[in-house]
This record gives sequence, structure tokens and C-alpha cells, in this order.
Amino acid sequence: MMQKIFSGIQPSGTITLGNYIGAMRQFVELQEQYDCYFCIVDQHAITVPQEKKELKKQIRSLAALYVAVGLDPEKVTLFIQSEVPAHAQAGWMLQCSTYMGELERMTQFKDKSEGKASVSAGLFTYPSLQAADILLYQTDLVPVGEDQKQHIELTRDLAERFNNKYNNIFTIPDIRVPEVGARIMSLQDPTKKMSKSDENQKAVIRLLDDPKQLEKKIKSAVTDSEGVIRYDKENKPGVSNLLTIYSILTGRSIDDIVQSYEGKGYGDFKGDLAKVVVDYFTPIQERYHELINSDELDAILDRGAEKANFVANKMVRKMEKALGLGRH
Repeated sequence: MMQKIFSGIQPSGTITLGNYIGAMRQFVELQEQYDCYFCIVDQHAITVPQEKKELKKQIRSLAALYVAVGLDPEKVTLFIQSEVPAHAQAGWMLQCSTYMGELERMTQFKDKSEGKASVSAGLFTYPSLQAADILLYQTDLVPVGEDQKQHIELTRDLAERFNNKYNNIFTIPDIRVPEVGARIMSLQDPTKKMSKSDENQKAVIRLLDDPKQLEKKIKSAVTDSEGVIRYDKENKPGVSNLLTIYSILTGRSIDDIVQSYEGKGYGDFKGDLAKVVVDYFTPIQERYHELINSDELDAILDRGAEKANFVANKMVRKMEKALGLGRH
């Protein structure tokens, strides 16, 4: 039997080139080897204030992007978290097994609540909901970045605690840190990671930027005054970042690219890179626009919700039985 993978992405902000290379592109490879559950975690999004119309739009947009980048709905289960009520039910049951001290130690909570006059209880307890997301599907592997490792450790602790105290019902998930892919840095400050929350629009390449925007952003990317195209992360972070993007999107080695620009300047290099990015994004964007308002996308999400509900409801019943809830 195939091992199961679960991953959730919040519908906040437009997906960047960094998100795509760090996560979504790898998901397309994973669907060939694993039974994958990909969830748009809209209930996590409301732990901080959201604008209703914008959230609705972002949920649909993220679903369309998942399919547009190459996820096959015949191979993966793609669904929206709030359309599977078992997530909230299991989240509450696990919250009752989570200790305050464990939640207080979560660095993400400290980061997100810092400097705020008031924060929601949901922001504090959301690692319990995240644990429920994962444990409902007997997940074997969770692909996450370094920043989420602490939450998966907590998920493992909660699963073990529940198994030991009540009934041995949960699979203990392992963490799958993506193979060390290149980190995509900001176009305006190449010492910083590219972030979808960056206020400087010129710093971030977004998957849905139109060709003119993409070209403009790449041509105005920060480089240096040396004028030589070579890879040197320490002394030439801007050029090195652009070389990394070029290499990932074309499959050519950095050395090969550097050689082909010997004696040429940054203008030629940036112009060619802009074309590479536009050519790479065009089919993704075309598929996205086909899907975004289509019945096809609704049919995919309906099927995903149906399958996820079937699997998750079985686990919720097991959890309730283990705890002595209800009449079963």
C-alpha cells in the first residue's frame, strides 16, 4: 500500500516563486509515489482577521493553482478544510489533550502575536487543529519546512499520548523536510528570503504576475556594479539568486549558464531570464484562468470533499469511541 502524505496551505497572499519551488513543484513529484491529501486550510486562516470576500477569492484561487501547476485530481485528494467538519471536531478533541505549556512554547505563536494588543484563542490553540488535520488521514509523512517542524513534533506527541491513554488508533507521522532545494531570495534584498508578505511588490515574483510585471521585476532586480555574471553567494547575492532561478526553471546547471554569458552584461542576462520565467509561467497561468470560474474546479473540490469526509469521519468516530463520547 502507498504511504500517505498530508499537506495544508493557507489561502493567504498569492503564491510566490519561492512557495512554488519549495512546495508545490515537489507535490507534483510526490503524487506519483504517495497517496496524497492536499488541503486548503481555510480554518487556520481565520486565526487572524480576514476580509470575507478576499478569503473566499483566495480559497478558490489556491485550489485552481494547485491543479494548474500539475496536480492530478485522479491521483490526489484536493479539498477545502472547512468542507470537512471532522477537522474541527477532531481539533477540539485533541485540544483537550494538549497542555497550555506545550502551546506556549510554539515559536510561531510568539512570532505572530508579538506586539499585538490582543490575539485570538484560535491563534494560540491552532497547533491542535493542525495535528487533527494530519492525524485524521493516518498520515505517514508530512512535507514541511524548518519553520513547521516544531508543530509536527507536537502532533507526534499528541498522537502518542492519545494512543497510550485511550486506544492505539493514530499513525505517528514522520516529518519529510524537502530535499535541500535552493532558497529563492528577494529580488530587492537578496540577503532575505522571498516572502509573500513582503510589502515591496518589486521584491516578489508571484505565480499570477502578468508577463509585463514579471519582465519589469526581473529587469529591476538588484545586482551589483561588477558587471560580471558568476555565482558567488557571499559577494554577489543578487546575481547568484537570479542564476539559481534560471537554473531551476530551465534544468541547466549554473556553470553552463555562467559560461554562456561570458563577456555579456546584466542587461542581456536579465532579458533572457525574464523570457525564461514568462515561458515557464504561461501554461500554468492559462490553465489557472481556464479553471478559476469553471464547473470543473467545483467538481474536483466536490470529489475531494467527499473522499476526505469519508476517511475523516471514520477516524472521528474512532476518537469519540475511545473518549466515551456520544452513544456509540
